[in-house]
Amino acid sequence: MSSNLAQKLRCGTQQSHAAIENMGFMKCFLQGVVDRSGFAKFLGNLYYIYSELEAALEDHKDDALINPVYFPELNRKANLEQDLQFYYGYDWRGQSLPLKATQNYIARIRELSNREPELLIGHAYTRYMGDLSGGQMLQKVAQSVLKLSGYEGTSFYNFEQIPDKRVFKDRYRQALDSLPIDDATADKIVAEANHAFQLNMQIAQELEEGLIKTIGRAMFNTLINGNNSGSAANSY
Repeated sequence: MSSNLAQKLRCGTQQSHAAIENMGFMKCFLQGVVDRSGFAKFLGNLYYIYSELEAALEDHKDDALINPVYFPELNRKANLEQDLQFYYGYDWRGQSLPLKATQNYIARIRELSNREPELLIGHAYTRYMGDLSGGQMLQKVAQSVLKLSGYEGTSFYNFEQIPDKRVFKDRYRQALDSLPIDDATADKIVAEANHAFQLNMQIAQELEEGLIKTIGRAMFNTLINGNNSGSAANSY
C-alpha cells in the first residue's frame, strides 16, 4: 500500500509554511535582527521540544508505522545541549526555561505518545524536514550576525551523520510513502503536521514579544513591513 503521504504533507502544509514565513519574528531573523540572548532562548525552547519528541519516537520505534520513519541520525537533543552549554555555560539547565507555548507543545507530544503515536510522524516531519531545509538558512544568518566560527553555537543545524541533505530528504519521503496507512490516517497525520506548525508559531509569537521589547515597536514594524530578502520555510 502506498499512501503518497510525502506529497500530501507537502501540499497540505503549504499554507502553514507561508504563515510561519510571514511572522514578524521570522522576517526579522532573516534580516539579521537576532542577538545572542534571543537566539539562545530560541534554542533553549527547541531543546525541550526535541527532548520530548525524541523520547516519544524512541519509545515507539518498534511500532509498525513509526519504525520506517525512525532515523536516529536526525536526533537534535545532544546538539542542542552543546549549543546551550556554549551560550550559558555548564549550568545552562537552570538558565533556560520553557515558554508557556513550549509547555503546551510538550503536552501535545505526550498526549499523542500515549493515545495516537502514529500522529507523531506529523511533528517529526514538520521539525526535522524544516531543520534540513530552511533551518540551514537560519544557521547562516546566526553565524554571520553573531560572528560564530564553525558550528559553535549552531550545532543544532549540523547534521553530522547526514552528509547529503538532499539525498536524505528523498529517502525520508520514500519512507513516508512506504507506510501502510489508509487515506483517513494520512489525512490525520497531515492535520497534525499543521497543528505542529501552529505550536511552533505560538512559540515564535512569544519570542517576538521579547524581540519587540529589545528593538522597539517602531523598528519592528519597519522591518516586517519591508521587503523580505529570503525565505526560510522552503517546501519540503
